[in-house]
Amino acid sequence: MPMARRFLILVLLAGAAYPQTSTWRIDTLHSSAHFAVRHMMVSMVRGQFGGLKGQVSLNEQEIEKSTVEATVDAATLNSGEPKRDKDLKGPDFFDVEKFPALLFRSTRVERAGSERLRVTGDLTLRGVTRPVTFDVDGPTAPVSDKKVLRRGLSATARINRRDFGITWNRVIETGGVAVSDEVSITLDVELVPHTEPRP
Repeated sequence: MPMARRFLILVLLAGAAYPQTSTWRIDTLHSSAHFAVRHMMVSMVRGQFGGLKGQVSLNEQEIEKSTVEATVDAATLNSGEPKRDKDLKGPDFFDVEKFPALLFRSTRVERAGSERLRVTGDLTLRGVTRPVTFDVDGPTAPVSDKKVLRRGLSATARINRRDFGITWNRVIETGGVAVSDEVSITLDVELVPHTEPRP
């Protein structure tokens, strides 16, 4: 059999081995959600959540048919300062006792350039649901680790916390405010096939 024909057959067989749509689970141990908000008009306070779970249904050929769903355990909030964490988990901010999880469900996925996506969906925070758009780098091509495929992505968005009922603030002496309304969100996500067992 000519080499060119043999190569073509191998390519076709390889393509047939992978379904058009694949389902990936967020690897909680290697994924996290971060936030940043300006404090006293001068500096950024940063924190993160663990407990990021969910799945991505990815259609490589028709990306608009892909879907994303993710949840975050609000009680895992950590800004590096216990007193501030207590305030942020309290009723003035995330109120984690009443609202223990943050939820995102995609409503639209579209390409935004080479290896980039734009994912729009409904973010539920403190029991309030609003549309949010994430700019996504990735997902990366799969890599193999001990026979387990892995791929990654990073997603960023900006929200107005007041849209979600987080309105606490105070005016500082110079006329500014203690906490800005705009909050930056970054998700660093590692994906494994949905069939892989949870750790």
